[in-house]
Amino acid sequence: MSFNRRSILATGAAAGALSLFGRGPALAATAPGPKVPAALTAGAKKEGAFNVIGLPRDWANWGVSLDRFQELYGVKIDSANPDASSAEELQAIRSLKSQQRAPDVVDVSPAFAVTGAKEKLFAPYKVATWADIPADTKDTEGHYYGDYYGVTAFAANRSVVKNMPMTWADLKKPEYKGMIALNGNPLSAGAAIGAVFAAALANGGSYDNVLPGVEFFAELAKLGNFSPSKAGAASLVAGQTPITIDWDYLSLGYKQANAAKVQIDVVVAKDAKPFGNYYCQAISAFAPHPNAAKLWMEYVYSDEGQLAFLGGFAHPIRFDALVAAGKIPKAVLDTLPPAESYKGIKFATLAQGDAAKKVIADAWPRLVKV
Repeated sequence: MSFNRRSILATGAAAGALSLFGRGPALAATAPGPKVPAALTAGAKKEGAFNVIGLPRDWANWGVSLDRFQELYGVKIDSANPDASSAEELQAIRSLKSQQRAPDVVDVSPAFAVTGAKEKLFAPYKVATWADIPADTKDTEGHYYGDYYGVTAFAANRSVVKNMPMTWADLKKPEYKGMIALNGNPLSAGAAIGAVFAAALANGGSYDNVLPGVEFFAELAKLGNFSPSKAGAASLVAGQTPITIDWDYLSLGYKQANAAKVQIDVVVAKDAKPFGNYYCQAISAFAPHPNAAKLWMEYVYSDEGQLAFLGGFAHPIRFDALVAAGKIPKAVLDTLPPAESYKGIKFATLAQGDAAKKVIADAWPRLVKV
């Protein structure tokens, strides 16, 4: 299954999410950057420049990271096509590989990370914090590895929803009649596919069996609690879809952006392991600035670089390790669902994602009647 900047899972999700994506708590730089070999820093400074692609400044706090890297090392960053898709990023490596403007690094979904590695488009490199990166998000040889992730969560407009649902089982309560909606249809929208996966994990299913997730929504529809309306920021704030099941980083952004208008609470369900997906960084095998590319990777996976993602409500891939080491300020943790909600998160494989889509395509139209 793939993850894209607008939906975290492939296909669709919230239109205009980039402009709606909230900016989280300010995270002041408190260290001089990661400790790296002096030769690497010197090599990057000698190259003097660095090319990125597909990194929107207002997504996952990339703007802060880009500016901070330039401030620390004096290496000029050329950011091309910030809204590029994963496919476009790989194509840029292929078509520009002999040019100085070719991308040095890419930020792609797991499916395209695998494709790029198979095509030998990536150069292997393991950052100093390699051991903290979950095994199911990285290539064993270091051709790519996850950098940040999001999980399925409930968001509620508290002017309409008097009691916040805390578990998947809570969603069956009569008080939520007609209130619950998804960010799109799971036949096509990635955020909704994630919701089905998450519901399956809470109702006897697994990464290899998402049918219980479809059956859960069929039950919600039968109870009258599930609405076919597409949920998004506007409908949540207006109370038209007062309970949404969506990606946590989107809902937390909506909460922050609309705090003066309405109270929105965001919860990761307590009766199941979280379901999430992630994005991957990789260095081009044809990088025109290989030292700067490695230095960038060291920064992104350093404590400071990882904490920066929380400024955009995305969870850094090293989140569990940072929490365990007490490196995330309490003021930052207080803006998020409890850290234990994310502990030990596992991710579906590409094969499991593909199989799930087939099950959903078959079962959803037959079982979910709304």
